[in-house]
Amino acid sequence: MDVGKISIYEAAQNGDFALVKWIVEYSRSSLNEFADNHRTALHFAAMSGKLDMFKYLVERCGLDPLQGDIDLVTPWDIVRENEHKEIDDYLTQRYGHRYEDFYRNPIRTGFFPDPSICRVGEDYYMVNSSFIFFPCIPISHSRDLIHWEIIGHAITNPEWARLEELEGGRGYWAPDISFYDGRFYIAATYRLNDTGTVYRRQMVVSSDKPEGPYSEPVFIDEDGIDPGLFNDDDGRRYMLLNRGARIFELDKTGTKKISEPTLLYYGSNKRAPEGPHIYKKDGYYYLLQAEGGTGPGHRVTVSRSRELMGVYEPCPYNPIMRQNDEGATIQRCGHGDMVETPDGRWYMVYLCGRKIGDGYSILGRETALDPVTWTADGWPIVNGLKGPSCMQVKPYPEITGSYNNTLDYMTPRAFKDGDVKISSDGTFVIHASEYPLSDISSRNIVLRRQNSFAFEYSVFMDIPAISDGQCAGITGYYDENTFLEFGICRRNGRLTVYSREHIGEEDRYIYGNEEISCSIKKIYLCMNTEYLERMLSYRLISDDNTDVVNITSTVTDSELTIFTTLSNVYYLCDEGYDKGKRFTGALVGMYAVGGVNNSLYVSFMDSVYIDK
Repeated sequence: MDVGKISIYEAAQNGDFALVKWIVEYSRSSLNEFADNHRTALHFAAMSGKLDMFKYLVERCGLDPLQGDIDLVTPWDIVRENEHKEIDDYLTQRYGHRYEDFYRNPIRTGFFPDPSICRVGEDYYMVNSSFIFFPCIPISHSRDLIHWEIIGHAITNPEWARLEELEGGRGYWAPDISFYDGRFYIAATYRLNDTGTVYRRQMVVSSDKPEGPYSEPVFIDEDGIDPGLFNDDDGRRYMLLNRGARIFELDKTGTKKISEPTLLYYGSNKRAPEGPHIYKKDGYYYLLQAEGGTGPGHRVTVSRSRELMGVYEPCPYNPIMRQNDEGATIQRCGHGDMVETPDGRWYMVYLCGRKIGDGYSILGRETALDPVTWTADGWPIVNGLKGPSCMQVKPYPEITGSYNNTLDYMTPRAFKDGDVKISSDGTFVIHASEYPLSDISSRNIVLRRQNSFAFEYSVFMDIPAISDGQCAGITGYYDENTFLEFGICRRNGRLTVYSREHIGEEDRYIYGNEEISCSIKKIYLCMNTEYLERMLSYRLISDDNTDVVNITSTVTDSELTIFTTLSNVYYLCDEGYDKGKRFTGALVGMYAVGGVNNSLYVSFMDSVYIDK
């Protein structure tokens, strides 16, 4: 948006209101364009502190003070950073809320795809897909829709998980949570490998407590994905599945199909219609669907009918949620589920993905939240049809604080009893897997979600008595096809530090020059991450220095040995490798590999994950 030798961005940042007005009203420039970092002219006006110019760009030009740049920084953020009180007061008056009364999307960062939500009293419960990770299907609780804590899982018994032979990206897809007659019900698609005659079955569990324990899974043999449970006013129960929205009746237990499926409506967009949910309101059955595929075209649409099995008319405002800004950070928004608050307001949780670099979404699919309003003609629309918000008013501004994800550890597929132990002080003892991380038979890799683009992950590990071919350490993990290892191994009789990048059929090894002596009892391993770059460093600890608690508080960068820097771990992204189903997101954690019939146990202490 250049005019001669000066752009509207420079003029706005310089506080030259007259030149900004001239560029807007007389030049051929367009306010649909963006500066570097995907900033609008309003971001630059916020830097200047000129209230009259800022108001002009908001009120006369329609620029949004809550629109985020590539890092999701909004003009209001810049106003606060620069302490421009006049503009801050103006925005507070305009929105009727203080800056502190807003939350940020996504509300659940990292591997939290396919959200489903329900409310019981003043408590909200949400479930997300877990795929081949165990325990299966995390259940989260919130009182304010913003701060969430994992309180349990739908399947916690390893014998009930049925994940043993499943490839990465299979397993439990798109769960649904609902409350019926004093019990919580969770349904999900159980996605098998493509080698058999049956690819998809539907799983149902229930419990009288939201955190569980839940009943042994019952499977319904009906093909499709994304089961949505619906309980009608007359007590009859139903399950919806794609393609489109097909519906069939369940018995009172919610575990047995008692009618054949009927197609209610294929969808408005007609491409990949899935994720169906039904809500009954004001005499209508509202059918919510995800459409357009799970990439940039993902969206949420709605239709309605006066009768459950009637003809559904599409909403004239469809799609009610979609990202239309191709350059924005928050993308592929869809797969939504709505919930009503006790005071009659409505919100929708939906999945999204934040892209970095060349379109990579290393955090996988995350969960976002936006308000739902109802039009005069009775249709729900999300965030005023503006797409996903970056900065939004909290549903409950008076509630502050954050919840801890103390149950955020998982393993690829279920482990055998006793193979993974965690003590009250946070020490993990892992029985080494018989198979390497690249094998679907690999077990006992203890992982947690990567929640941000920049973080530090570290752990202390006892130096085990390992043989040639055995190894242990920390990992950046996506699935059995793509991961990195950083730890110690014994090779040709020599104990040393090493790293390994595994990308499909390719392995990239780096071995240390230093042999670890027998006097070394522990190693401190650290993974420092900036987007797609990972710096791997370590510190060797002798038997004269075994107070791990004190070491943790005193280790500094100067005491660490930088082993290597991996400049581009693109292969930990959904888009980073083309094999199988890649729907999850990057994880970090601990591993040990010992070979067949090994008796190797490795202790990991004080694992710390810090978002930057």
